[in-house]
Amino acid sequence: MNFIDRAITSEFERRLQPNKVLLILGARRVGKTQFLKRYIERQTDKAILTLNGEDVNDVALLQERSVKNYRSLLENIDMLVIDEAQAIDHIGLILKLIVDEVDGMTVVVTGSSMFDLSNKLGEPLVGRKHTMFLFPLAQLELNEVENRKETNDNLTMRLLYGSYPEVEFIRAVEDKQAYLFEMVNDYLLKDILTYQEIKKSAKIYDLLRLIAYQVGSEVSLNELGNQLQVSKNTVESYLDLLTKVFVLYKVEGFSKNLRKEVTKSSKWYFVDNGIRNAIINDFSPIHLRNDIGMLWENYLVTERIKKQHYQRIRRRNHFWRTYDQQEIDWIEEAADKLDAFEFTWSAQKKKKTPPAFSKAYPDAEFTVISKNNYLPFIT
Repeated sequence: MNFIDRAITSEFERRLQPNKVLLILGARRVGKTQFLKRYIERQTDKAILTLNGEDVNDVALLQERSVKNYRSLLENIDMLVIDEAQAIDHIGLILKLIVDEVDGMTVVVTGSSMFDLSNKLGEPLVGRKHTMFLFPLAQLELNEVENRKETNDNLTMRLLYGSYPEVEFIRAVEDKQAYLFEMVNDYLLKDILTYQEIKKSAKIYDLLRLIAYQVGSEVSLNELGNQLQVSKNTVESYLDLLTKVFVLYKVEGFSKNLRKEVTKSSKWYFVDNGIRNAIINDFSPIHLRNDIGMLWENYLVTERIKKQHYQRIRRRNHFWRTYDQQEIDWIEEAADKLDAFEFTWSAQKKKKTPPAFSKAYPDAEFTVISKNNYLPFIT
């Protein structure tokens, strides 16, 4: 298994348009560069110029912001590809000039930092761009290269080591661990730590460790601030940045009818189980762990979010809890439909719809997701 076709392929090709920018966002090392290399290799009838935003020589080619420069640079070129574009100053203004003034030019841009790219691209490229997201490998992608037995056999490994593309290709567990430790230390927060306002990097790592032990539980910003000895506002700011560089997901409480429903707190999930386990330095086998519930819930949430994005399923995601401790792990809200899901690793554990939820939302569907029936939920 040397390469896995990515789920964004058909949508990517559909959205490629002359004089538009197609932006691919995702965490570092999820395969953005490899995806584009594979695409470029198949375009034997197109002239494609590829630049890297972290290569000073490539960046120098773009720094003279003039129509003359860009027309000269892109003469006889059909497509411009810029990898790691968040590293380029004024990238939004550069791309605006290119798509406005170089007729027929198709532009593809990748970035690992949403907060950075959004600030630089937002206003200059209004009406001129499409945005797509790439995640660590999804089970719906892995289904193309493994059968059901292999999927079942690989499940516990993915709960421990996640599904970054390179992790999937590594066989020895010691090498998987080494790769994930390198990811955490050298790549995970690279964009945040180069951000000029971040000065206490150790606090961000400490915050991630605290979140790692509270996966699937509501998080108090005041409590986190007290533990870290920083303000609640600082914690909130760090968490916001961590979502924007694709390390964490935020899920808020759901409420429509009951005064006693919890709505002000949030839950946080890691984009990848392997990253979560590397942060707490724990790759113990499943049968020795006391956090299997957290691993299972984090895995299901991340895989479900990948499915929603790739299959264009429009849902608002929440959790549900009342102040008297009735709760449901996962709520999906659509305009005319409400679905509730409870996650349990053991299929033997019987769970029923909480009475308060049934009474408040009698038309909602309730499903228990266990290791015996999880695949349709995520694929």
